[in-house]
Amino acid sequence: MHSVIPDCMFHYGWDMPLSNALDIVLKGSLLPVQVRDGRYMMVSGRSGPYLAGRGFLWIDMQEGVALGGFYFHPTNGEPTPTVAVISKQVQVKEKSLGMSQLPPEFDKYLSQWSNETGVPPVTTRYFITGRNKRILLEHDEDYCSSVDGTDGTPPPSLSACEQMDADAADIDMNAAYYLEQVDYATNATAWMVVGQDQIAWIQIRDATCRVGPDRLGCRIRMTRQRTRVIINRKPVPHR
Repeated sequence: MHSVIPDCMFHYGWDMPLSNALDIVLKGSLLPVQVRDGRYMMVSGRSGPYLAGRGFLWIDMQEGVALGGFYFHPTNGEPTPTVAVISKQVQVKEKSLGMSQLPPEFDKYLSQWSNETGVPPVTTRYFITGRNKRILLEHDEDYCSSVDGTDGTPPPSLSACEQMDADAADIDMNAAYYLEQVDYATNATAWMVVGQDQIAWIQIRDATCRVGPDRLGCRIRMTRQRTRVIINRKPVPHR
């Protein structure tokens, strides 16, 4: 686990090494180890003593690729609940990563794990990289085409999946906005401050998308564009 988990601090109730946080939720787990196709192994646990902590370690034994995951309900002012996907092997320099950039089999396991442990299918997601930075793990899935019920749950209706796409876009934008404010720290403890620029933009978006045949689609497109602006703009100066 220590060869996979980045050597950084993580705020799970209080600051601790990230490997310690994952060990807390995996230690003594009664959930069975899962192995698929003689290749993909998943170790998971949901025994976090507070804040609904749950986690897992996923390993591609053939390629030697490993990723961890940690879910909990932060109470330090950031968007909540959150899922942090973790790997020291990923050396991303950008400020975001799409789910489609991760191994497809991992995506399947993450969906299955979320369903089995009661993690919301659309929630704030981060990626903690080998550079010890917490970046946005974007929902680049299209829930109206990618959710087919293969994880044992029935596929959502058209209206439900469109709402999931809209919720995912909003969540990504808010997460990007928060990460910018805390300079992508892995253990930030700060209440997100919604500035006047963001309030003004939301008013413009809502007014723009209030009319027209595809109101929800308009909102999704504008929100995703806003997320890219937040991710790509220059760092906010510290006061």
